[in-house]
Formats: sequence, structure tokens, C-alpha cells
Amino acid sequence: MGLLDFLTSTKRPPSGTPQLAPQEVLNKLMSLNRPTAPYRLIDGTSENVDVIAEWRIVDAQWHEVFSKAGLSKTFRIYLKLDPAKHEVRAVDREYTLEWSAGVPKLSVAVSSFRGQKQEIEFGTAYAFTETLAPGQVYNYRFSTKEIKQPIQDAVTGCGWTYQGVAFGKL
Repeated sequence: MGLLDFLTSTKRPPSGTPQLAPQEVLNKLMSLNRPTAPYRLIDGTSENVDVIAEWRIVDAQWHEVFSKAGLSKTFRIYLKLDPAKHEVRAVDREYTLEWSAGVPKLSVAVSSFRGQKQEIEFGTAYAFTETLAPGQVYNYRFSTKEIKQPIQDAVTGCGWTYQGVAFGKL
């Protein structure tokens, strides 16, 4: 274990784990897709990476929850295989747009992040519902561990290192 592995989200395989071929690592990563997962993995060729893992905030099921909270958020992990080192290099990117509108004002705030992120975020709100009865309007939970852990386990299970990149080139 490296000195900064905790800070960079780096995970190494147990010693003696056989190192699989790059295509097998890609297949293992893509096999993590399932309809009930709060994330999805897609081909990253358009972004010059091998795979992009993204939180399903943009999906219709999750979008309504975040829009009710006045929050538009995109969280992605960009993954690039380095066959020479048997490692998958990963960088997190997050973009957030918060908005609120009132009679006298409209406010917008935009932020972005690149590096390694370990975060748990949740929110809920109660108000009058469509039936005019008090009730829960939205409830959400976001944890970077829910998306990173399965990816790290898949990579290390293939005998490769999951190398988190905070600074520098992916």
C-alpha cells in the first residue's frame, strides 16, 4: 500500500491475483451495468478515455428528485487503462448547477471539481403535496462510494490497480 493511496482512492489487488488481459478488464467493468444500479458505465471513446462511469442523476427517475431540490448535478469517473502498468487510472469530475427563482430575484451558482472525491450527500424536503396534504416532496442520497467501490473491486479482481489521479494527466 502506498503512502497516499487513501487520499487518491487507489486500490491494489491482493498479491497473487492473476492479471487479466485489458479486454477482460473492460468486459468486467461493463458487466457492472444493471438497471437497478444508481450508476451506469458507458464507452468513453468520445472523451479520449476507455470507460466513463456516471451517476444516474440525468436519468428521468433521478432527475425529478434533483430538480425539485433546485439542483442539477453530474458526477462522472473517467477511466483509462494502462496495460503496461496493469492499472486503471481514474479521475472524478463533478459539475453542479444550483438555481432558485423568486418573484424579485433569480439566482444561479455553478461549480465544478476534478480530482478524487469522497462524499456523502443527502437531502429531503417536506411540504404540501399535489393532494394538498403535508408529505415528503423529495428524498435523495448520493455517495461516491456507491459508484467507486464496485469499480475498484472489479479492477482489483482482475489483478490490476485502480489508480486515482488527483493532479496530472489521466
